[in-house]
Amino acid sequence: MIALVIVGIIVVLLVLAVLWSIATYNRLVRQRNQVQDSWAQVEVQLKRRYDLIPNLVETVKGYASHERQTLEAVTQARAGALSASAPAEQAASDNVLTGALRSLFAVAESYPDLKANQSFLSLQQQLDETEGRISYSRQYYNDAVLHLNNMVRTFPTVLVASTAQIGPEQYFEAAPEEQAPVAVHF
Repeated sequence: MIALVIVGIIVVLLVLAVLWSIATYNRLVRQRNQVQDSWAQVEVQLKRRYDLIPNLVETVKGYASHERQTLEAVTQARAGALSASAPAEQAASDNVLTGALRSLFAVAESYPDLKANQSFLSLQQQLDETEGRISYSRQYYNDAVLHLNNMVRTFPTVLVASTAQIGPEQYFEAAPEEQAPVAVHF
């Protein structure tokens, strides 16, 4: 009789362990899917940005044809960003592109006619809006990565994560100059 009770307790504990493992695995899969979905949203916004850049370059090219080096740098940075795939690689190429775009807008400051051009202004506004969307998408992605990474690195979830080969994901990190405080000069 005592042996039967002990066997019953062991069976109940095993069933609870299996149920917990299944529930934990399902949570990990849902969170990994959330990370993948949020990365897809980052990619959508980056693609929108990449699609706006050729139009912006063409508009500037008409006014600043002798600024060839800056225009080529933007074009090359865009091509590099389009070929990147992993979050870390994408972040690095995006940082290069951001620097090239800053140079392009600095060139635009030298051309009053360009700054007043409606096409340029519209593209610049669309790019600014897209930058905000990218920032939001990047934050959402990094939040999803944080949640997943916390799950796969804490005990006892780490046991199920390692068995299911679900590991931590990479953050989409800003360039060091984007992390620095903005300097305001009067």
